[in-house]
Amino acid sequence: MARQYEMNMTSGPLFGKIVTFAFPLMCSGVLQLLFNAADIIVVGRYTGHTALAAVGSTSALINLIVNLFVGLSVGANVLIARCCGAGQMEAVHKGVHTAMLTAVVGGVVLIFVGVAASRPMLTLMGTPEDVIDQATLYLRIYFVGAPSLLVYNFGAAILRAVGDTRRPLYFLTLAGIINVILNLVFVIVFSLGVAGVALATIISQTVSAYLIVVCLQHNAGAFRLVLRELHIDPEQFREILRIGVPAGVQGMVFSLSNVLIQSSVNSFGSSVMAGNTAASNIEGFVYTCMNAVSQTSMSFVSQNVGARSFQRVDQVVLRCMMLEAAVGITLGGSAYLLGHWLLAIYTPDAQVITYGLYRMSVVCTTYFLCGFMDCLACSVRGLGSSVVPMVVSILGACGLRIVWVMTLFQWEHTQLCLYISYPVSWALTACVHLICYFIMRKKVQAANSEVTAAPAT
Repeated sequence: MARQYEMNMTSGPLFGKIVTFAFPLMCSGVLQLLFNAADIIVVGRYTGHTALAAVGSTSALINLIVNLFVGLSVGANVLIARCCGAGQMEAVHKGVHTAMLTAVVGGVVLIFVGVAASRPMLTLMGTPEDVIDQATLYLRIYFVGAPSLLVYNFGAAILRAVGDTRRPLYFLTLAGIINVILNLVFVIVFSLGVAGVALATIISQTVSAYLIVVCLQHNAGAFRLVLRELHIDPEQFREILRIGVPAGVQGMVFSLSNVLIQSSVNSFGSSVMAGNTAASNIEGFVYTCMNAVSQTSMSFVSQNVGARSFQRVDQVVLRCMMLEAAVGITLGGSAYLLGHWLLAIYTPDAQVITYGLYRMSVVCTTYFLCGFMDCLACSVRGLGSSVVPMVVSILGACGLRIVWVMTLFQWEHTQLCLYISYPVSWALTACVHLICYFIMRKKVQAANSEVTAAPAT
């Protein structure tokens, strides 16, 4: 039954398979964003702009703390996809159980870290006094659900490794419906405010985590999850760490630069914060669609590296870049053109809408550059190198952004100067990633040629 959801990425027409793989992944990402969007829309409509600012100002901090552990799921995806492409089923079985136990342990660690760090980090970010109490409450409740968040992400990464992006979409659809219903009940009926939307989020995440575990338990062969066989295989765990930790560190540093930008946004007051929050949330839908293509590139590259089909690897990257351009330009441009109406969904405040639209005029119209950057970074990671894209991204996108805020933004303290740092950093980093791809692609092919030729020698 499960095999009907799997996909052979190493043979057959490419573009159709890429789209078939990426589209459910896009929808899954959009549904995950709807968890947060539902929170923001409900509190913005029924609680006020300070509650809207409180929920929105936590996003960068959540990503900063969570990204290291979610990055490990990238390691699990690359490892299992490569082993699958090479036909190493015993390694796949060990990888599945190592990954899922890592998710559980990491989630428990996140509970303690997130609850303890919430208030100090919000204070460090300069969160206004009229926002910080509600933001702290939201964060602490949110992190209680961290184990469910990681179990779902690791489980979905395992399914993506074999081409299954449809079942995670089905699970998120059900969880998303539950989240929206509980948001309305907790906020409107029980007047729980930000605590209500946080509770709705963790309950819905728990539902999606439960469904993904049941799905893995009913898989066939090496991909089947047997709870009594959960263990950490040292070799598999080291490989997950080797690929996943740099990916997680990269995500953390990106989030750190976004925390710095959020702190800069905070300096303009709660109305600008609210507008920035709503605009960022709309942009997130564009980004997650582009990121689905990047994740597709990573999975396809990983399987084809395992199968030693290097010409096909180049074809994967080229087609994914073309799809990134189409998605980024179409969705980013449409989001900006429809920005006033989209922002009005989040808040009726005309001033907040104006501030949000100003951000979108800079970010949405250039978002395809971010897609290029991410696609190339994920392609290099799919080749088995995670440190290189981490270093490039940290020095390029994150480092430049931090320097920008500390220098140019201090001289020209305007929203335009702050927001323009995004497209500049995306473009420069994408160029360096492209160079790294060609270098790493050549090295990996040469290394595999030597391994193949060794017995004959």
